Amino acid sequence: MGPPTLPLRRKLSLSYTLSLVIAVLLAAASLAGLFFQTTVYPSEALRETFVPNDIVNLVVGLPILLGSLAWARRGSLAGLLCWPGALLYIFYNTVAYLLGVPYGLITVLYLALTLASAYGVFELVRSLDGAAVQAQLAGAVQETLAGWVLVVFGGLFVLRSIGTMAAASLNQATLPAAEVGVLVADLVVSLLWIAGGVLLLQRQPPGYASGLGLLFAASMLFISLILFLLLQPLVTAAPLKIVDIIVVAIMGMVCFVPAAIFGREVVTRGNA
Repeated sequence: MGPPTLPLRRKLSLSYTLSLVIAVLLAAASLAGLFFQTTVYPSEALRETFVPNDIVNLVVGLPILLGSLAWARRGSLAGLLCWPGALLYIFYNTVAYLLGVPYGLITVLYLALTLASAYGVFELVRSLDGAAVQAQLAGAVQETLAGWVLVVFGGLFVLRSIGTMAAASLNQATLPAAEVGVLVADLVVSLLWIAGGVLLLQRQPPGYASGLGLLFAASMLFISLILFLLLQPLVTAAPLKIVDIIVVAIMGMVCFVPAAIFGREVVTRGNA
């Protein structure tokens, strides 16, 4: 149950339990990928894609989920609003695993994580009192900046995903399963960014309730990608891609700045 001062419509008992289960499943799937690499990822290409990401899941995915949960449990509005973003981050990753890794026993873990994290986001968002969140944040969180960042980034990634899949279809080329997984994950999450951005630009309660979580998820995905690119040459035979790291860092700044501004005001208003 969340503290009574938080803008909630219902108790959070289910969300706490579900998030802890997700944390255990994520740790199990990531450790299985690290300790049984050749079984879980039978090709070098798969290992280059997923082994560094297993490490990222353990050092980024788990901490942001457990941290936002603990923060919310202590009565933090920022923790509460970041929590769905942490679950969305896990959903994004597990969709890529579910579609990209060859089917086996571990597929059951990926499917459970995908469904549990998707439902976890839904359960948390419907538990929030959007009107109460709006009353606390309206006029203080740079709605226009945050909304346009979500809409533009979401639109660009939707176009990239559709364009890549369409080009492969026209050229009668078969995309690697791992790439298909990432493209589908990009498409789903990007549509959520667009929807949240539009609602925020329209000053609607669901936009205020979801804005920080969406910005948080986007920022964590960029940070994770930078960490992934740094880890990849250390744990696989892939080369270090300096240019890619710089490009991702520059793109990430476009998310980091509005997320920091939004988050600062949420902390301020939550404390008030």
